[in-house]
Amino acid sequence: MATSEKKSLNSPDETRPFEKGKVELINIGSGTVGRATFQPGWKWSQHVKPISKTDWCEAPHFLYSISGRARVHMEDGTEFDIAPGDVAVIPSGHDAWVVGNEPWVNVDWSGLAEYAKPR
Repeated sequence: MATSEKKSLNSPDETRPFEKGKVELINIGSGTVGRATFQPGWKWSQHVKPISKTDWCEAPHFLYSISGRARVHMEDGTEFDIAPGDVAVIPSGHDAWVVGNEPWVNVDWSGLAEYAKPR
């Protein structure tokens, strides 16, 4: 029988800081949920690629954007922006960066368990 559970991203189980950003993770139920905060000037290919050691971000994301803005560039050349209030599904094979002078904060239900984890 399933049991109820409650956790807060304000008291994460794990925090992974990296240049110009961090992810805060909670393990809940059978999964991991994370809050990502990316500062102005952050770009995946500059600040996380050296950690992941992959050509593109391989984490598939299913996220809700809380504040700030980001641009996503897919491996096939497709680009789109994510703004506050947007829900986005981003498959593996992308780059992303903060647009503007406000941190981009989002909650991600699928892509942060292995994100920015040294290999």
